[in-house]
Amino acid sequence: MPTTAPPPAAAPAHPGPPPSRRHETVGALAVALRRAAPALLGYAAVRALGTLVLMKWAHARHHGLWPLLATQWDSGWYLGIAGHGYEHTLGHDFHENNLAFFPLYPVLIKAVAAVTPGSRATAGLLIAVGCSLLAAWGVFAVGDRLHGRRVGTALAVLWGAAPVAVIEWMGYTESLFTALAAWSLYAVLTGRWLAAGGLALLAGLTRPTGLALAAAVSLCALLALRRRPGGAAAAAPAPRLLAAALLAPLGWLGYVGWVGLRLGRADGYFAVQKMWHNEWDGGVQTLRSLRSILGYQARPQLFYVVISLVLIGSGVLYVLCVADRQPLPLLVFSGVLLAIVLGSGGVYFPRARFLLPGFPLLLPLARGIVRARRRTAVLALGGAALASAYVGAYMMLVYTGAP
Repeated sequence: MPTTAPPPAAAPAHPGPPPSRRHETVGALAVALRRAAPALLGYAAVRALGTLVLMKWAHARHHGLWPLLATQWDSGWYLGIAGHGYEHTLGHDFHENNLAFFPLYPVLIKAVAAVTPGSRATAGLLIAVGCSLLAAWGVFAVGDRLHGRRVGTALAVLWGAAPVAVIEWMGYTESLFTALAAWSLYAVLTGRWLAAGGLALLAGLTRPTGLALAAAVSLCALLALRRRPGGAAAAAPAPRLLAAALLAPLGWLGYVGWVGLRLGRADGYFAVQKMWHNEWDGGVQTLRSLRSILGYQARPQLFYVVISLVLIGSGVLYVLCVADRQPLPLLVFSGVLLAIVLGSGGVYFPRARFLLPGFPLLLPLARGIVRARRRTAVLALGGAALASAYVGAYMMLVYTGAP
């Protein structure tokens, strides 16, 4: 019986080109954004509440909201740098030299204002609000990485409900710096060393406390390099670890060195800080101020009481962070940040603001809220949001000094 050959197998469908790295990156970002959505919505709701309270209070006092947020106090200094550049001499007047302000934020203001129809003040405010959302996302990412989505969400909302969180939607550098710090620390936790070093470099061009982030990234990179012959760190290439350790402090060192060259003296940056009455004294002035406000003044101003409680609470929270055995990058960052802020002999009123980027300090609170009953957690977060809204409006409209 004759046999016939089987029909040829159908040709497999063409699988098409492999997905590009760009598509994979966009897809990963979309997934990450969906995961962070509750945290970002919660953060935005808290800050919107604070802004609404401030707007109503300002209207009652016949003040405009936009000038309060975009042009006052340090905002004016950054706008001046964006428009006219830096001083060439040290000068003789206290609190008048703009070399005390780091350059990244005014550079961004100038760049954004050059390609948008609004004013530089509008550009500065948009940058701050946009960076606050990036910061909240980074804060969530760190909390999610360490303890899961619920803790990350609570952490982001708590950061938005800090006592002086009104600053996060003002023309200040705290939001930009926190975004850089959060994503740099996340990069360290996930082994992305070059990204960590680059972001730390940019943070060092944003605020003096960029030194805290540089210390965290450089120290952890060097420790990972030392452990590299064995253990989990063996997967990190030595050149990347070394590059991260070297990159991280370059922003801070570069600006400090540039100020010295501009003024023609090696201690130029520190001389500028003296003109702002800002020197490190190991905490002597901080302790004196705490004792005076909480111990000797019969009716201390509310804002100074809030600052004092934030400083004390931050110290207590750091002890809890150490007891919880937080990862070393977070402990180093928070510890050096606290040492800089608490050890400063300068003005007292901005200390709570200077600690805003220290979001790892809030991790013990976020974990406690997540472990609590739902009603307790809602009351805790809602109470923090309302208190933040009140303190923020009070700081801007009743307190007579700079925030």
